[in-house]
Amino acid sequence: MGISKVTGIAATALLAVSLALRKVGVRTAATAPVLATSCAAYVVTVASHTAVNVPWILGKSTSGRFPLWSAVLFGPFLVLARNYAKVKRFLRKENVYDEIAEGLYLGGWPFVPKHLPPGDPAPALSQIEFAARWACEKRAQGKPVYVHCAFG
Repeated sequence: MGISKVTGIAATALLAVSLALRKVGVRTAATAPVLATSCAAYVVTVASHTAVNVPWILGKSTSGRFPLWSAVLFGPFLVLARNYAKVKRFLRKENVYDEIAEGLYLGGWPFVPKHLPPGDPAPALSQIEFAARWACEKRAQGKPVYVHCAFG
């Protein structure tokens, strides 16, 4: 299942929870965080859909960090996404990474440094073109490369 479907389902579930809480009389202040997370998840759903594809919407910098405005706006969604990835990995008993060719690793979000494969395989480059060049150079040198995405 693609990320836009996962986030869309999460957004809809959170919206339903928010509306159900309001219906039973829970105050707006208590339901606002759930509703805000739902809205952020809907924005990510649309932005990550292949027809739209605007990943810059999260504001992630070339250093891999999120600016304060993005952390405030999308923070609840990012926490939800990270926890989803952890639970999914645990329930499916997935490896953190797999070696798909000698020295080439593919895996999910490395939650802690010990989850990285051996040999310092993660690039710290800011753009995908540079990362791809970096990976090709490392592989040509016989060094390991680790490729990951948030949802594995």
